[in-house]
Amino acid sequence: MTHYHYTYLLVCLLCCATMGAQDRVYLEHSETLSFDQSRLPDAQILRGDVRFRHDDALMYCDSAYFYEQTNSLDAFGRVRFVQGDTLQGFGDVLYYDGNTKIARLRRHVKLVHRATTLTTDSMNYNRTQDLAYYFSGGTIQDSVNTLQSRWGQYHPSTNQAIFRDDVQLENDRFTMSTATLYYNTKTHVADLVAPTTILYQGETTIHSSNGWYNTSTQQSMLLDRSLIEHQDGKFLTADTIFYDKAIGFGRLFHHIEVRDTVQQATLTGNYGEVYEYEKRGFATDSALLIEWSQPNYTYMHADTLYSEEVPYQIYQLLPKDSILKDSIMVAQSPDTLWIDTTYRQVRAFHHVRAYNVEYQVVCDSLTYNARDSIAILHHLPICWNENNQISADSITVFMKEGGVDHAHGIGNAIMIKQEGISYFDQMAGKEMFAYVDSGQVSQVDVNGNAETVFYPKEDDGSLVGVNKTQSSFVSVFLENQKVHHVLFTTQTTGTMYPIDQIEDSETRLTSFFWAASERPLSPNDVFSRPIVTPRPTKAVLSASEEEDEEEDETIDRPKVKRNRKRKN
Repeated sequence: MTHYHYTYLLVCLLCCATMGAQDRVYLEHSETLSFDQSRLPDAQILRGDVRFRHDDALMYCDSAYFYEQTNSLDAFGRVRFVQGDTLQGFGDVLYYDGNTKIARLRRHVKLVHRATTLTTDSMNYNRTQDLAYYFSGGTIQDSVNTLQSRWGQYHPSTNQAIFRDDVQLENDRFTMSTATLYYNTKTHVADLVAPTTILYQGETTIHSSNGWYNTSTQQSMLLDRSLIEHQDGKFLTADTIFYDKAIGFGRLFHHIEVRDTVQQATLTGNYGEVYEYEKRGFATDSALLIEWSQPNYTYMHADTLYSEEVPYQIYQLLPKDSILKDSIMVAQSPDTLWIDTTYRQVRAFHHVRAYNVEYQVVCDSLTYNARDSIAILHHLPICWNENNQISADSITVFMKEGGVDHAHGIGNAIMIKQEGISYFDQMAGKEMFAYVDSGQVSQVDVNGNAETVFYPKEDDGSLVGVNKTQSSFVSVFLENQKVHHVLFTTQTTGTMYPIDQIEDSETRLTSFFWAASERPLSPNDVFSRPIVTPRPTKAVLSASEEEDEEEDETIDRPKVKRNRKRKN
């Protein structure tokens, strides 16, 4: 053998010896040492303040069996395992293998790593992988949360833990339950990887199967159609939800749905924000509000839909009992009790379109308050009912029991009723009231520069002619969608024309326009964007108070009662 080979062999032996010395488990202290060749032929029996060292780990116990040949030991009584200055393990029994660097702690086991404590009955710790795991139930507690599961593992170096089977996370604010959970004891962030329920007792319940939840800040990112359920009857869901429970704020993305079971309304869209404590929110990008409190649902779309609860006060008189004063019964004045309450307000902006089986609406903006059940329509509003079209500069709709009670149009008000392909009954003026009974227009009152165009019919339905009138006030009564009778003022002027003796242009009032192409015909039709029908430019009828006062001095306006049955 050459000198080179001898040198190489010597180096290898020295390296192996050095490595072996580094990996050996050393006995550093024991009060007594004995042997029992018949019972434990390979073991050193140690008693009293026993201490071992392996690399940077120290092991303490009351007694132990030390197997020097296999580089392992069995420790008993007040076992303590120390690694570095951040990790300690406790138990009644320790089985340690110096070759695999696996410590198996049994009975009353506790692992302490900085502010994190793991307790269980059986735990294994792999020093090579820096991994502790239990398999018969355990608890991990940090400065914020307590987590329990049947199986779990913990990486001290990364502070990352994995829990499986009957996982429960608890703190003073909520309880989280799931089958599998990833959790970091330093950031206190829980990664949701399985169906999970987060319960804020008496407030909110969160259901999610994918996302993360920061248990310190109460901020979360919830994916895959997660659901937030509030005890007041509100439900929030979307493809993605950013939710901050501490400030009651939620930001929702894609296919959002905010459902209120108390108000019986649902708000949808592709982006929305919710402010729980202010009780307000909005939706945009295909926003849709569905009102389902009545059998006939109402569907309303706009570029942006806002919903909020507006606070106000109502008062209640509390009567006082009479008292006896100087032998005379004196009645006490009642006290006034002010009660704080709220009402829901909906605001819709730009390209508003609404559909109900009984009525349809388009306008540019709309405000609805549930306190008075009033909707105000702004900028080019149009309302339809059956074959009636009503428009004005602005329209106020008064609701009752889920349906329309009456509508009030101001400025360039006109109602058009289609009687045939090219025949239209028309009523126009500065101001108009349209009353609805059983879902149909039953009476129309026109006030100020009232103009009408009617097509009277014979009993067999044939047209008599065209009747055009001008007056200061007119009331039209309808039955079964047909004009029953008309009531004019005494200063009315008008002319009846035969059908064949009047030009088509003369049968249209100056404010006439027919916007059938804009009318929503189904719930899905509220999302369409038809071309806006041009309005006549010559029709400039305002409803100013000064003009109305001047007319009141010169015109004897009849007093008309709603649904009055009187023939002209």
